[in-house]
Amino acid sequence: MKFLMALVLTLVASAAIAEPKHAAQDIPSADGTLIHAESWNPGQPAVVLVHGWSCDASYWQEQVADLAADHHVITIDLAGHGQSASGRRAYTMEAFGQDVATVLNEWDLKDVILVGHSMGGAVITEAALAAPDRVRGLIGIDNFQKVDMVLTDQQVAGYVSTFDRNFSDFTKQWVTNMFPAGADSSLVDEISSDMASAPPEVGLSALEELLHWYGGLAPAQLKKLEVPLMCINSDKEPTDEAAFLAIRPDYRARYLPGTGHFLFRENPAAFNKLLRVTIADFTAE
Repeated sequence: MKFLMALVLTLVASAAIAEPKHAAQDIPSADGTLIHAESWNPGQPAVVLVHGWSCDASYWQEQVADLAADHHVITIDLAGHGQSASGRRAYTMEAFGQDVATVLNEWDLKDVILVGHSMGGAVITEAALAAPDRVRGLIGIDNFQKVDMVLTDQQVAGYVSTFDRNFSDFTKQWVTNMFPAGADSSLVDEISSDMASAPPEVGLSALEELLHWYGGLAPAQLKKLEVPLMCINSDKEPTDEAAFLAIRPDYRARYLPGTGHFLFRENPAAFNKLLRVTIADFTAE
């Protein structure tokens, strides 16, 4: 009996040790906006997961569950999203990048791999420019498909105005179309409904700033990067690799067939394998 009790206590203690340590903190960004960040399994290097437009850190739950077993994982709610504060006059990509850089500085993170979905690609680019000495590399998730795209101010204003007329309904329709035919209807409804419920004042500003960034600023900002960038994209929309290679000769892309814009939610097991392989490209000696 004593042996069995000792064995049980040993197993319980081992399980407690194996459980990734979790911490959460609200950190003031450069403009004082409180940014909510969470951390699992502290160590170096860290993998920082940055969500997309009108999403939040909870979208990464399948990746946190997988990576935190053997990586330091951090999630961040950008200003105006999730548990972070709002109130900015403009939700620019540069300010979002400062949100991420603030967390890196506050927690003294070094050799970081930044992962950004959709709008998060612009955000992690700006974060790497704001904190170049803390970043090892960037991984874009379903973004930079048309890196040399040019949009006029009139085109941006016209596109944003369609959302402004009925933000909730148009967002739900727009997001639904990001999934491939035959996608899990419950997942489509969950994500499209959640994004449609985002604060319009945040969503409209961020969308306008995002379109300006991708529609003109992207090439110049990407050329400034001192670290490599790779992408994991779906095959729903074609990626112009040649255009990106003309800007970043170190660019490399991987693809997850049969998925849409939310590939990491649609097929998390397959996506996590690709993410691990791509992380390993940055961490290999």
